[in-house]
Amino acid sequence: MLYAGPTGKCHHDMYAIHIEADHSLHWAEMPTPVPAPGEVLIEIAACGVNRADLAQRAGHYPPPPGASPILGMECAGQIVGLGEGVTQWHPGDKVCALLAGGGYAEYVAVDARHCLPVPAGLSMTEAACLPEVFTTAYLNLYLEAGLQAGERVLLVAGASGVGTAAIQLCCLSGNPCLVSVGSAVKLERCMALGATDGIVRGEGELTNLLGGGFDVILDPVGGPALADTLNLLRPGGRLVLIAFMGGREAQLDLGRVLVKRLRLIGSTLRSRSADEKALLLAQLQEKVWPAFADGRVKPVLDRVFPMAEVGAAHAHMAANLNVGKLVLEIPAS
Repeated sequence: MLYAGPTGKCHHDMYAIHIEADHSLHWAEMPTPVPAPGEVLIEIAACGVNRADLAQRAGHYPPPPGASPILGMECAGQIVGLGEGVTQWHPGDKVCALLAGGGYAEYVAVDARHCLPVPAGLSMTEAACLPEVFTTAYLNLYLEAGLQAGERVLLVAGASGVGTAAIQLCCLSGNPCLVSVGSAVKLERCMALGATDGIVRGEGELTNLLGGGFDVILDPVGGPALADTLNLLRPGGRLVLIAFMGGREAQLDLGRVLVKRLRLIGSTLRSRSADEKALLLAQLQEKVWPAFADGRVKPVLDRVFPMAEVGAAHAHMAANLNVGKLVLEIPAS
């Protein structure tokens, strides 16, 4: 089946990143997806790089059943095809989208409800920074952790894509927000975004910050450090574990968890149902998207790589060099 984009050009096969048996990445020809009922076809201009992409490339994080095996969990581009029943979008609309896979490609088919308009004034590379990290930060701060007005937040790895999004959301909701980061440069960038305070890992004690501990912690590290991180929670505090970069095992003092009435919440976004994601994105559009228009919230774009340098982008992220997002630009068809 062929789709004519706004230019009238028909699309047969597309190019996308293929993972070889040795985990190397190649730009190879693949069938262009066809939008199912309720889906749109997006001609991708740029896609975000996420740590989950590195895990999937290494064979440790397979896509959910039915999802594209192609890497990439967010993109920005223009709509060039509509599946049956789609009325809220039109060919030529500029959107960014949350994906379960398929972003490292020229085209992707996605549930129409998982698209959001590109905020006015943002480029495609900036818009590609938004869907995954802002949805993750919003979900885990407000829905999973139930963050309330005035509560204190700690963001472990605060200079990451999710961390820099969460700092800005905490500023919007008036929550003091502290960060743990890997370098003085990263701490400076986080403070400029609105973090209240922070430390460079290994150079200070979190317990000395904003005395009295935290109500909510977002932690992508886990591992043996989890016990010490949990100890920073105040009575009734919630720690949301969103990854386990430090390892999947930890030893905990359950007595402390019990006495302090702590909650340890595991949370992933990618495997949630299409309906759950649609509700999340609708809330994001209502509560956060207006803040992009007036400048209260902005994409934090660390660096743009051409798709030909996808390996370098992955190496940059693996080395923890980025503050905010890394983005891949898709070559023009």
